[in-house]
Amino acid sequence: MDYQETLKYLYEKVPMFQRVGGAAYKEGLDNTLILDAHFGHPHHSFRTIHVAGTNGKGSVSHTLAAILQSAGYKTGLYTSPHLVDFRERIRINGIPISKEYVVDFVELERSFFEPLCPSFFELATAMAFKYFADEQVDVAVIEVGLGGRLDCTNIIIPDLSIITNISFDHVQFLGDTLAKIASEKSGIIKNNIPVVIGETTPETKPVFLERATETGAPIYFAEENDREDYPGVEYELKGIYQEKNKRTLFTALPLLKEAGYHIDEASVRKGFAHVVELTGLMGRWQKLHDRPTLVCDTGHNVGGISYVVEQLRQQSCHQLHIVIGMVNDKDISGVLALLPKEAKYYFTQASVSRALPAEQLMSMATEKGLRGKSYSNVKNAVKAAIKECLPEDFIFVGGSNFIVADLLASKVFLD
Repeated sequence: MDYQETLKYLYEKVPMFQRVGGAAYKEGLDNTLILDAHFGHPHHSFRTIHVAGTNGKGSVSHTLAAILQSAGYKTGLYTSPHLVDFRERIRINGIPISKEYVVDFVELERSFFEPLCPSFFELATAMAFKYFADEQVDVAVIEVGLGGRLDCTNIIIPDLSIITNISFDHVQFLGDTLAKIASEKSGIIKNNIPVVIGETTPETKPVFLERATETGAPIYFAEENDREDYPGVEYELKGIYQEKNKRTLFTALPLLKEAGYHIDEASVRKGFAHVVELTGLMGRWQKLHDRPTLVCDTGHNVGGISYVVEQLRQQSCHQLHIVIGMVNDKDISGVLALLPKEAKYYFTQASVSRALPAEQLMSMATEKGLRGKSYSNVKNAVKAAIKECLPEDFIFVGGSNFIVADLLASKVFLD
């Protein structure tokens, strides 16, 4: 098999949450532990930092990786989902895993893993850990896939755990209250391993404190951190929600130094200022075009969209155009209720089976007082928005990771 054939095999033979949703979710670590043993426990051969949370964990993971590689560490980075290519998930010093490694891994190991029927994420995690071990990374920043307690990344014993925040997402798996979701995500807190909490609510803070007490884990709340060790640091990620991520990172860095990491001020500033270049991060308030301004963002739940809407309100433009699509397992009504009524809407759907049909989204949006037209795919929706824009207008594209993925893959903003 070549690379594309290998991806087709993976997408069709093992259930992928990114494409099919809940049918791909497998609770428990049984398969993960079997795969880990088969490969000789590769995560034991490098240091790790574990990052969980509802929103912000991708930005925090990428920025932390950028800082570590700027400090001279050979740094692995494991994140999800990918936007354009599977290899985005597994990087070393910003360079994606090679196509050859992916192909060889599947060819050599399929006879072992096929009888297990692992999920896509279980298999991808095993591949990442083996790759990092084979390439002898110094440290890997590991982003949780879903939840924490039963996530298959949770076999690692990290130097530091980070939980960015808790809001409503994946409630069918993690619970229908913030306390229940916090309980699942606090499962990454390990015995005597320090943990940084980015944001809390009255419902979540007691959950984190209880878990920290049970495990003897020193706990640090970024909201209570008034230290400014890097005044005037420039952050390449411009979304207003990045201010909270920045404070979370500022709280984490001294703890990493206490754990023996050598991270100087120049490396911190370089990591913050060049995170996109150093890690390949995409889709975080990413500006793709001028006149008209076109920005995309992967915020996809009520918590993430609330920050996006706040940012949109701060834009000075002649007319706001919003290209939006969502998947069918999110709080769609909750998101639509937040969106500005003065914008012109282009309702669309991503090229995944989980996508809510554009016509259905438009119908729900109309009930919320939002006005616009529906389009069968992201490329057509964005082309329509650009055609109807004045140079002084502002186009936002988002609502789902998959909408942003289709936008980036289409390259319509380059036409």
